[in-house]
Amino acid sequence: MATITVADTKQRIDDPTAIEQFLAPYGIWYENWPVAGRLAEDASAEDILAEYAPEIERLKQRGGFVTADVINVSPETPNLDTMLAKFDKEHTHSEDEVRFTVEGRGVFWVRPDEGSVFSIEVETGDLINVPAGTKHWFHLCNDRRIRCIRLFEDPSGWTPEYIEQGVHGEHPPVCWGPNYVAGQSNVKPVVEL
Repeated sequence: MATITVADTKQRIDDPTAIEQFLAPYGIWYENWPVAGRLAEDASAEDILAEYAPEIERLKQRGGFVTADVINVSPETPNLDTMLAKFDKEHTHSEDEVRFTVEGRGVFWVRPDEGSVFSIEVETGDLINVPAGTKHWFHLCNDRRIRCIRLFEDPSGWTPEYIEQGVHGEHPPVCWGPNYVAGQSNVKPVVEL
């Protein structure tokens, strides 16, 4: 289940209904789809797209998307650091960025035009979109592994448009570890270096 953290106040939101309510004014969708028992451990991209075809079709209708694919990132991915460097700096896109996390964890950071920067840690089963023109960036969690369904309006995909004076450097990559308990000062988040 996703977790939102507001950077300035350290407020954490992990209730699904509260997450939806927090994100809605920013035009960000949040859903959690069942994953357990739907896919074999070695499911191919084609298997994943076939299994989630009804959900993908619903999203295509909702957002005007024309194509979907599966991205699979792991420590073994060739040129992983170069690839990740494209997304860990504040940027926008000319179309929505839609991700359904089939497996793994990552953090989308959002800098709204009004209000504080916040992060959305997504994990297996979480679907979010980052609306076109929204300032954001992305970090993988410490295991550097994620598998997602992506949807696009343009079959050729999109290109990040970087923000010249981005604030991404003020917000280091953070994923909350499985033993994190909010409010306990002796428990630190897992920080990627």
